[in-house]
Amino acid sequence: MGKLVVKVPKEVDHCFADEIREEVDRRVQMEDIKILEFDFQETEFMDSSGVGLLMGRYKLMRALGGEVIITHAGERMKKVLMLSGVHKIIPMEDF
Repeated sequence: MGKLVVKVPKEVDHCFADEIREEVDRRVQMEDIKILEFDFQETEFMDSSGVGLLMGRYKLMRALGGEVIITHAGERMKKVLMLSGVHKIIPMEDF
């Protein structure tokens, strides 16, 4: 069972969200990925395109029998994830 860790960049806007989506989708389709981890350790800004990125990957992984987790979200990112409702669907882990 494979795990893919995505180191989310400092800022996630439309351009970065598209790049991340393309790379993640390619890897998920080519490899046996069952756990997709988004590591927010370096992230300071994310707009709605980042929320869309997360939700789209959640739907993809669920369809493939996998899961998505969010790790290392700082206070600012936790606030964005909570206000958007993402935290209700994708588990956030602190370690």
